[in-house]
This record gives sequence, C-alpha cells and structure tokens, in this order.
Amino acid sequence: MSGAQKPPDHEVVVDVASTKLTDLWKKEDYWAIWLGMLILAVGLLIFMPRPPADMQSVLEKNNQVMKLEAQRAPFNTIAWHKATSEKRKLRATNEAYAKKLKDYLDAPYDWKANPLEALYLYPEKAKNRSEAAKEAYEKSKVAVAQALEMARNAEDAAAQSDFADTDLNAAAVSAIAVWLQAEEKSSKAKRKASQMPYNRFGPLVVLGFCLAIMFGIGNKVMGRPMGKFMLGFAFVFVLAILAYMAETQQTMKLYGFGFPLWAIVFGMLISNTIGTPQWVKDGVQTEYFIKTGLVLLGAEVLFGKILAIGVPGIFVAWVVTPVVLITTFWFGQRVLKIPSKTLNITVSADMSVCGVSAAIATASACRAKKEELTLAIGLSMVFTAIMMVALPAFIKAVGIPEVLGGAWIGGTIDSTGAVAAAGAFLGDKAMYVAATVKMIQNILIGVIAFFVAIYWVTRVEAVPGQRVRIVEIWHRFPKFVLGFIGMSILFSLIDGGLGKDVSNTMVDHGVLRGFSRPIREWCFALAFASIGLSTDFRELKQYFKGGKPLILYVCGQTFNLALTLLVAYIMFYLVFPGITVKI
Repeated sequence: MSGAQKPPDHEVVVDVASTKLTDLWKKEDYWAIWLGMLILAVGLLIFMPRPPADMQSVLEKNNQVMKLEAQRAPFNTIAWHKATSEKRKLRATNEAYAKKLKDYLDAPYDWKANPLEALYLYPEKAKNRSEAAKEAYEKSKVAVAQALEMARNAEDAAAQSDFADTDLNAAAVSAIAVWLQAEEKSSKAKRKASQMPYNRFGPLVVLGFCLAIMFGIGNKVMGRPMGKFMLGFAFVFVLAILAYMAETQQTMKLYGFGFPLWAIVFGMLISNTIGTPQWVKDGVQTEYFIKTGLVLLGAEVLFGKILAIGVPGIFVAWVVTPVVLITTFWFGQRVLKIPSKTLNITVSADMSVCGVSAAIATASACRAKKEELTLAIGLSMVFTAIMMVALPAFIKAVGIPEVLGGAWIGGTIDSTGAVAAAGAFLGDKAMYVAATVKMIQNILIGVIAFFVAIYWVTRVEAVPGQRVRIVEIWHRFPKFVLGFIGMSILFSLIDGGLGKDVSNTMVDHGVLRGFSRPIREWCFALAFASIGLSTDFRELKQYFKGGKPLILYVCGQTFNLALTLLVAYIMFYLVFPGITVKI
C-alpha cells in the first residue's frame, strides 16, 4: 500500500467507538447477555417477593436447636439432623406458584419401556404405580422407625458417658448414619407413592413458543428473519425434547448418557443422512443458545459457596487447571504435532477446565472452526459419561476418603451435572466438595478465554513488525463472558446480603433451581442439537487423522487425574487438614 494515505488516528477511534455501540444490539454476545439478564430479572421478580410462610421463625428455631446440639455433643445428633432437615424443606420451589411454574419448565420425565410415558402418564397407570409405591413406602416407614430407635439408644449411651467415650460416640455416629440412609430411601418411596398423572405436551408447546419468541426478537433486531428462525427453531426444539427423552430412559440414566450427547447424536444422524433441511438451518444457532445459557450459569457461581470450602478447593481448581491446559497444549504441538492450534487449545480447554462451557469460550477467543468445536465437545461428552460411572466406582473400591474423592471428581469430570451425580454416588459430603470445586473451576472460563485471546492476537496470529493494539484483543475476547462474570458477581452480592439460610431458600432453591437453571439447560439442549444438525462427518474426518485429538484427550485427562488427586491430597490432608475436618 505504497500510495495509500494513513487515516488520522482520531478517525480510527471514532470508527471503533461507533462499531462498539452498534454491537450492543447487533451482536450475539451482547444479546446473550441481555437475554440472560432478562431471565434472571424475571426469576427475581417471581420468587423474591413470595417467601415461604414463617420462613424467618422456622430458620431461627432450627438454627437455635443446631447451635445447642453442637455445644452438647462432639458429633451431629439426631436432633441436629432433624433441625437441618426442617431447614432443607424450607424452599421457595415447594410453594404452589413454583410448582406450577415447574410444570412448564420441566424436561420430559423418567421412563423404562414406553417412551410415551416421558410426556404422558395415563391416570390409571399413575394410580397403579402409586398404589404399588404406597406399599413400599409403608415398609420404609417401619425401617425408619427401627433405625431411629437404634440411633436413639446409641446416642443415649454416648450421652450417659458425657460423650467422653470415643467408642460409644463412633457407635452413635454409625447408627445415626444408618437412620439417615433409611430416611432418604423413605423420602424417595414417598415421592413415588404420591405420583400423579401428567400431560407434558401442552406445557412443552408453551415453553417452546416462549423460547422461540425470546430468541426470535433478538434475531429480528440483529437483522435475521424472525419467521424463518421460528420455523427452524420448532424443529430444533423437538430434537432437544427427544434428547431429553433419551436421557431419562432408565438404563441410559443409570450409565450417565445425558441429553448433550443424545442431542448431538440425533442431530448428526439427520445432517449426515437425509441432510439438515434448508428451512431448519435458520433455527440452527449454536452460539446464540449456548452463550445465553452460559450467562445464566454465571448466576450459579456464588463466591460464598466457594469461600466455604476454603483455600484447598481454590488451589485444586486454580492451580491444577492452568497447568494441565498449558501442558496439554504444549504436548499437542510439540509431541503430537497437531496441525491445527485452534483444535489443540479447544480440546485442551474442554478437558482441563469444565467441558463444553470452556470449549465454547475458548473456541470463540481463538476463532476455532465449528467442526473443531464439535470434535472437542464430542470427546468431552463420551469421556464424561465413562468417568461419571468409573471414577466413583474406583474411589469406593480402593477406599479413597470421601472428601478427597469429591475433590478429585470435581476437578476432573467435565460436566457440572455429571460431577454432582458422581459425587452423590459417594455421599452428601463428596457431592458438596465435588460441586464446589467444579463451581470454583467454572470461574476460570472467563480468565482462560481472556488469556487465549491475548495469546492468539500477540503470538499465534501476530504479523512480524506489526504492533498489536489493545482493541484487537478486545474484539477477539468473547463478550458474553462479561455477562457470565457480571451475573456471578451480582448473585454473589445478593447471596451474601440475604445470608446463607435465606439465600438457600430463596435464591438457590428459588430463582436458580426453580427458574433460571431449567431454562439454562434447555438453552444447552438447543445448542447441542444445533451442533449435531450443522456437523458433517466428511468435514470432521480430516481432524481425526492419526487419532491425534483422541490421544491428546486421553493423555491430557490421565495427567489431569494424576495431578488433581496428588494436589487434592496435599491440600486437603497435609496442608489444611483442619478445613477438611469441618466439611
């Protein structure tokens, strides 16, 4: 450009500013933020003004009981557990209006042999099931009564020694644990005994229409045809429903094959056989759906819960994760010599951080091809299904302590839902630790995306002798991550302001679990179905040459498993054993 005249600096600045202003209503990233904020605002308006009756008095009464019992005995007594149970029952989601809302947000229900039962259960069938379950419930009540009597006798024996006899204390703790297990089984039997007939067709139509309007308005403002979008969206939404139905089948649920995997599989079956119809393609908008869901996910990352587990959990998530990410990227480039750096970093982020969410953010930051993102997500889904079954089974078989097992699960299994399920297999304590470590790890989504954007602009795509401007990094950085971080900060402030108990009742088991989380999961289901519908095996084939992405994932995850276990053991049992005892 020898004859070209460089424009004045002030003209460039004005152009950049005008582009930024227009982006606020013309770009997907910003629309994901606005929609996420709108959904969360609606959730707050629905739940916060309608707390359960006598909430404060119930909390104060049971907190007092728990305090006195903690002073009386060196272990959690029967009265302490009963008070805890009363507090847990105090949930905004148990209110009548929340249950009505749940009917419209719920995914298809569990089924065994007849897929229609995921959407419709005949009154006669519900009655027969309920009667059979009532018999099991009555038996469970007898077992609970017997276990409670034994627990009381064991606790009384420990109390007679003024809780000074360690053997009697241990016997009491063991007997109370048996009673709690019996209570849990009885609660499940009670829920089955109260099963009512249902018809999910109407509520799903309403939900689909509302989601189509919500996303369609954004499409219209961004300059896309709203009518064509809504027509294609209907097809994608039906595919998402089918994916949920596959997940809730009894055997598939047992082995952990969730809706993300099925949505991709069903979409690929269509796109690679008859081909995705042209009229569907306007509704296939992977990033629009997933980015909105990720903004909603930010509201679930609460700083109060992160701090509750202390430095060990933070160290496991924030030190191990970047080490694994950098090491696997180096391994992919220097040892495996993977040709595509964008594929390499996307797979590395997917495997080391938190699965799909990190893969989406990283792919946006380095501008990976959609086929590369699909490959990374596919690997993640398969290994997540394997690990959520194999890892807790291995932990139990070799006798790894519950807290250590939970931290190991939280730091290595990719999907948040799979982490909770795998942790629950070991026990409540493991589930809490696993979910919290994963929540801490989720914070790194934005951090990783930011540094990947910097690295790609300054190193990977930098032209020798050309100066890199800050604005180029800003353009590369995925803006929806700001929504993720912003919602995390906002809801952490709300959580801290309300206090632990009220927040658990109104925010965690209200706004989040009762409203935003179900919508977030529907957004993810739509995104995964879109990924499948837009994926061509012929385009993926070139990335599988030599099996390098698979080797990268297996080697990286093996390193991740070993390092996470080592660091978790050091932090929870050698450096901070006092925190571990209190969990």
